[in-house]
Amino acid sequence: MLNQKMVGLGTQRSVIRELFEFGKLRAAEIGAENVYDFSIGNPSVPAPEEVNATAKRLIEELDPVILHGYTSAQGDAGARALIADSVSRRFDFKVNADNFYLTVGAAAALCCCFNGICNPGDEVIVFAPYFPEYKVFIEKAGAKMVLIPADTAGFQIDFEKLEAAITPRTKAVLVNSPNNPSGVVYSEETVKKLAQMLRDKSAGFGEPIYLLSDEPYREIVFDGTEVPFLPKYYDNTLISYSWSKSLSLPGERLGYVLVPDQVEEHELVYAAIAGAGRALGYVNAPGLFQRVCAQCADLTGDISIYETNRNLLYEGLRDLGFSVVKPDGTFYIFPQTLEEDDVAFCERAKDFNLLIVPGVGFGCPGHTRISYCVPTERIERSMAAFKKLAESYR
Repeated sequence: MLNQKMVGLGTQRSVIRELFEFGKLRAAEIGAENVYDFSIGNPSVPAPEEVNATAKRLIEELDPVILHGYTSAQGDAGARALIADSVSRRFDFKVNADNFYLTVGAAAALCCCFNGICNPGDEVIVFAPYFPEYKVFIEKAGAKMVLIPADTAGFQIDFEKLEAAITPRTKAVLVNSPNNPSGVVYSEETVKKLAQMLRDKSAGFGEPIYLLSDEPYREIVFDGTEVPFLPKYYDNTLISYSWSKSLSLPGERLGYVLVPDQVEEHELVYAAIAGAGRALGYVNAPGLFQRVCAQCADLTGDISIYETNRNLLYEGLRDLGFSVVKPDGTFYIFPQTLEEDDVAFCERAKDFNLLIVPGVGFGCPGHTRISYCVPTERIERSMAAFKKLAESYR
């Protein structure tokens, strides 16, 4: 018999993907310009010009056998050294090439972490709202996801609920800041309080609780917002990163796990993550883009476009009576729905050709995720549809 859990995962698209596919069908019926698809987080800002220029130069200059051949399992040493230099310089935190394990995007980075550090029966704490695939990744590693309900007033951490959830089975706490789907960045006060709680709990249990930071949106922030670099606050921090969003390269699948020297027994932890990569078949991330991303690691796409889109949606939705926390970053906004049933609300939105994602899938019912990594003119044109949607509830 086949693995029925895998059959289920393979035959049931996520709600996000279902909406995306529905949008393509609807566009064929009434024209793409009449469908306001805010379903998926596919960057609309082009990659910096330097990315294509670097790829072309590498193709022309490097021996094809080297360029397209295997790298070391953990990634090309030269690429890892450039990445380490960029991280050390930008965050004033010393790391070196051997702290990095290059992966096929942040998804593989997270899977390597979960499979490397977790044993069957371990627990990983996640805060709502959260990226739905976390549960899939955690359970495949044999662990259990423990969900902390959202503090919807500001989407910071509810520390009373967190403390009650930490047990001797807690192997890791997973954070995602800037957050998908709320767009909120954890404040330095929140990070300091989290770090102290994890230090105290780790000391009490006699085992480290890892802080796993998923950071694909780290550079996409607005209004001068600072994203605390978590290894500065808590030694047992592992970072999962991807260039999918910052460099607009989701299809090239390049990311990394960072295991700083400060992590307890960091060499063994790194070995466990590398071993997980081996067991999962994740060795050798794409060779060309290891080198491209390493040489472009200081760059981002034009973040100002996302900020313009954020402002248009935030002000427009507020004017229409929506309650919404202003995003600090990412390219998502997460307003409360105008009825308690967020699934019903998003179904009604389809009547106005608005494709938005129910919050229940992110562990936060009564909200909807609107992805604004779209052309600005789509947002401008969509506001009339949002107005009709809001008026339908009056």
